[in-house]
Amino acid sequence: MLKLSGKAVYKGIAMGPVAVLKKDDQQVKRTKVTDADAELARVGKAGEKARMQLQALYDKAVKEVGEASAAIFEVHQMMLEDDDYLESIHNMIRTEMVNAEYAVAVTGDNFSEMFASMDDDYMKARSADVKDISNRLVRNLMGQEDMDFTSMEPSVIVADDLSPSETVQMDKSKILAFVTVHGSTNSHTSILARMMNIPALIGVPLDLNEISTGTKVVVDGFKGEVIFDPSEEVCAETEKAMKEEEEKLQLLHTLKGKENVTLDGHKVNIYANIGGVGDVGYVLENDAGGIGLFRSEFLYLGRNDFPTEEEQFQAYRQVVQTMAGKKVIIRTLDIGADKQVDYFNLGQEDNPALGYRAIRICLKQPDIFKTQLRALLRAAMFGNLSIMYPMITSTEEVKKIYAIVDEVKAELDESQIPYKVPEQGIMIETPASVMVSDELAELVDFFSVGTNDLTQYTLAIDRQNEKLDDFYNPHHKAILRMIRMAAENAHKCGKWIGICGELGADTELTEEFLRMGIDELSVSPSMVLKVRKAVREAKIDK
Repeated sequence: MLKLSGKAVYKGIAMGPVAVLKKDDQQVKRTKVTDADAELARVGKAGEKARMQLQALYDKAVKEVGEASAAIFEVHQMMLEDDDYLESIHNMIRTEMVNAEYAVAVTGDNFSEMFASMDDDYMKARSADVKDISNRLVRNLMGQEDMDFTSMEPSVIVADDLSPSETVQMDKSKILAFVTVHGSTNSHTSILARMMNIPALIGVPLDLNEISTGTKVVVDGFKGEVIFDPSEEVCAETEKAMKEEEEKLQLLHTLKGKENVTLDGHKVNIYANIGGVGDVGYVLENDAGGIGLFRSEFLYLGRNDFPTEEEQFQAYRQVVQTMAGKKVIIRTLDIGADKQVDYFNLGQEDNPALGYRAIRICLKQPDIFKTQLRALLRAAMFGNLSIMYPMITSTEEVKKIYAIVDEVKAELDESQIPYKVPEQGIMIETPASVMVSDELAELVDFFSVGTNDLTQYTLAIDRQNEKLDDFYNPHHKAILRMIRMAAENAHKCGKWIGICGELGADTELTEEFLRMGIDELSVSPSMVLKVRKAVREAKIDK
């Protein structure tokens, strides 16, 4: 029996045979060529085939995991057209007169290493994307096809790492769990695993050569453990735990259609956080009362240019119409920090989490902001839409926002375009916003606490830095006192307050949040019923 630890990116428990996914190391040989133009033409043909493959993967991913998670394949298509990447390949072929396979492989390695050496965790995760693209091009140049996962039996996938394209091609009904040696919580594979509700561990110190396909394994995402060749006792315990988890899941499904009300009659709204139009299905499937956080920045990611007003309007309208009168809170773009977009030209920052991001970009570049606001005000005509502004630190910022909203209203009036000014609220995610929440509450319609950033800024801890995991404590008294203070100040002005950060799904704190007077909890769709269960078991009049 071999027990190893890793980092869980989705908690769950599974047991079954291992399927060791060893990628064939593509032995790319350097050979001299006499016709550089012919090699360049081969690269072009391989790239065109890759684009068709990626489009097919995108279409499959949209159906299975939603638009937000499928967007990686659009990003891959864009990377195929990156001038620096292609120019490096073309130059190597022309100047060194080498074969296309070698030029692509070397360029892929160079770009991958460049991303891997960056400080930003999001950019580090892009290293695997570049590698994935280059490997695809090399396979196409060699006439090799993608891996065939159709004949795979239900298995625990064990690999060095998994590319998004490999993950999407798999038959989800046959995946019991993921275990990888590398990977990060920010990788697209981790995101896909969470969206598909598949137990997954990353960072497990495995030697793939010592693991055989077919070996029995237990993956425990709750403990962050993987056990190879488990003893009969461990197997029995795992079967019992799996049965209990299944019973819990079935019990949760009986809560669909039930009210979010405590034992002593206090009601709370439970909404869902999503990242794209394609995720609305998860909201409805899990019986959320509305959408408490629609991350609009996903409309800006994976593109070469800003989304137009019409593109944004269509996306927002589709969401509010699909939700059929249920509340949809759309956060204005939160670009910057760990979400970098080249065409914004944000530049390098020593501390991007404290830098030029979110509402600061909107106020400094009002044309970008106005385009989004025009789309939001127009979409508000079609359902129950609310707007939420992130990274607020002062009343002055709110007043500047309202002045820009007034300009947008005047523009729409002049163009005779119908619109509606919806409910407008702010994120409470900076200590400054908490300390002046009494004044802010007089200006806005609601608060929503972003506990991830509030914890980061209050504890002075970079939440992307794994070295600080032992110090990152979202249950810290200071955080809870700040949430309570914001709640009290909101209610004094007759305004409602919600929580849309990860802490909202922490059922250990559900009862405490209800005692604070939190009116709404917005969580990932898969957590809606679990939080409903915690609410219905709570008694807060003590």
